Amino acid sequence: MPITMVIADDHPIVRDGLRGMFTTEAGFEVLGEAADGAEAVRLAKRLRPDVVLMDLRMPGTDGVTAITELAGLGNPARVLVLTTYDTDADVLPAIEAGATGYLLKDSPRTELFRAVRAAARGEAVLSPAVASKVMSRLRSPAKEPLSRRELEVLDLVAAGSTNKETARKLFISEATVKTHLLHAYAKLGVNDRAAAVAAAYERGLLRQSGR
Repeated sequence: MPITMVIADDHPIVRDGLRGMFTTEAGFEVLGEAADGAEAVRLAKRLRPDVVLMDLRMPGTDGVTAITELAGLGNPARVLVLTTYDTDADVLPAIEAGATGYLLKDSPRTELFRAVRAAARGEAVLSPAVASKVMSRLRSPAKEPLSRRELEVLDLVAAGSTNKETARKLFISEATVKTHLLHAYAKLGVNDRAAAVAAAYERGLLRQSGR
């Protein structure tokens, strides 16, 4: 029996390329395509594929949210992330949400075929770059993570927002913004805004602008 798949990516050209690749390779059957995470969840519920090939950064419902929803539904589909991004801010949430594997889009097609077959068997699959990053994180001493709100504040600061503008955008007081920043400084081991933003980018906690 062929391995059945759903392809989720917001770029039609990428979906077409992946469909063509798997359609011409024996042992695979593409059941459907999704342009965002919500559509991927709907198709996975209806079509019950063996594997969902999931991009992460999509408009609307992103990949991590979709992976979390599928896991919560108890859907049997294995999710293999296929993305351009390999920062901690992308890799770790996807794996924690329940992704079976994580592959980068510059992977050779033979590696992608092997990864889908392995994911269908329930085996963990990580590209070499991602595996190295995960192992490095596991070997590093545990550090207190930044809270979601602290990351939101840092993200706005990185975009150039003042404390007052950040407070307005997040519907909190300026004093609360300063408190979140001080907590972030302590966790990152820095003393000012610029250093905090630089450290957050270096650790992959903030995403670079652009797709």
